[in-house]
Amino acid sequence: MVTFKEFFSFKNNRFFWLNLVAMIIVVIAIALGTLQWLDNYTRHGEAVVVPNVKGLPMRQAENEIYKQSLKAVAIDSSYVKGMPPGAILEQNPAGGSKVKKGRTVYLTINMDSAPKVSVPDIMDNSSLRQAEAKLRALGFRVTEPEYISGEKDWVYSVTYKGRTLNAGDKVPHEALLTLHVGNGNDELTNDSTLTDSTAIGDDDTPVVDKSWF
Repeated sequence: MVTFKEFFSFKNNRFFWLNLVAMIIVVIAIALGTLQWLDNYTRHGEAVVVPNVKGLPMRQAENEIYKQSLKAVAIDSSYVKGMPPGAILEQNPAGGSKVKKGRTVYLTINMDSAPKVSVPDIMDNSSLRQAEAKLRALGFRVTEPEYISGEKDWVYSVTYKGRTLNAGDKVPHEALLTLHVGNGNDELTNDSTLTDSTAIGDDDTPVVDKSWF
């Protein structure tokens, strides 16, 4: 029977101990190799700062991003009045963020012109207050109304730069529209007609000559 001392004796179990040491070396080598591979794969310790490119033209923004070993992709567009066409409105990740090299920065750019919006159906079926509320809710601006003969505060038509619009026509967002609204003259005309008719009736009343009685 092998004693405890004999089992751990290198002289008596040289083959066992050599294999054990070899296995330990192999395990350590595999562990170190795995850590090195993970370090290279994730580029650990190679974080770069994302440049702030908001407000810059697209080409200049791309150059600034490429300098940091990052990628740039425009994924959306919007419209901000006063901003140059093609300027960067938003970016993700934000400027100043730390990311790994090769990361993609997603950009939103400013459109060349305001998007067009359909005019709602407000002609000859809305009051002045209702029409103004609907138009402003869609982003349109409204001038002082132009009054025409018709039912008071009833919207008869809408114009943009002198052109009469129909429901569904598309005009630029924030366009300045003019409502043509009744001034109530129809009601006054009807009252006047009624008054005139009454007056005529009074004039046509036959006069009886009482001298015959």
